Amino acid sequence: MVLALLRLAFEEDLGSGDISSEATVPLACAATAMVVARQPLVAAGVPLLDSVFSVMAERGRAEEEASTLSLLEQAADGARLQPGELLCRIDGSARALLAVERPLLNLLGHLCGVASATSAVVARVEAVSSSCRVLDTRKTATGQRALEKYAVRCGGGHNHRMGLYDAVLIKDNHVVAAGGVGAAVKAATERVPAGVVIEVECDDLGQVEEALLAGASHLLLDNFSPAQVKMAVKLVAGRARLEASGGLGLDDVADYAAAGADDLSVGALTHSVKQADLSMELEIKTGDA
Repeated sequence: MVLALLRLAFEEDLGSGDISSEATVPLACAATAMVVARQPLVAAGVPLLDSVFSVMAERGRAEEEASTLSLLEQAADGARLQPGELLCRIDGSARALLAVERPLLNLLGHLCGVASATSAVVARVEAVSSSCRVLDTRKTATGQRALEKYAVRCGGGHNHRMGLYDAVLIKDNHVVAAGGVGAAVKAATERVPAGVVIEVECDDLGQVEEALLAGASHLLLDNFSPAQVKMAVKLVAGRARLEASGGLGLDDVADYAAAGADDLSVGALTHSVKQADLSMELEIKTGDA
């Protein structure tokens, strides 16, 4: 999936070739590129650059000189950078560096943005709770879920289910189709392999009670207020893990963590994150044509 995404990135950006560089930059003009932060950020995605270079080389265009690209220096994923600090340093021909610039900055900027947003939310939560976890959701860009969820981990967050295939989340429509919360939990328990998490979405305290009676071990409190989460925590009394969800963001996650939720799922970590501001600066090596 990642390689397919990278191939698409090059196809839409380079197409039949970089006509600006081919017209102005001599072949074999060697350079070094410094990718630097232009804002405080959390690094994410730099180890993917070898794959980026390999996919560019697959194009087989000699004038792009993709085989010259090599990663010389990099910040560790999860590292916190300040404006002007180095994210990575890349060697290669000037043509190759200019050809890879936009796909590379789009990828790293997006992943660093996700990691940075996650880190900010985690910091708010950790200020009031040492045990509450920040989770992502399935609200990801098509084709980028694995990358975005990796960036969430770089920012100190945790991954919720990857897709519909690796955990059960019984939602409103499942309850309607099954004939009730209890019936849905019973059916899932009977049919799902042991070890697969079964979580029940609850809209109110009545559904929390019903899910508990059915034996659910994970409850998602959908659009509960912090005060309602406190009530659910008291009602559940440790019998199930409680996840708060529904429009949570930087301004209110601390309130939900303080209310006693075990997990907070925050879709904004991926569905509306702002790309981190990066720049790539070329240094042409002296003595080259």
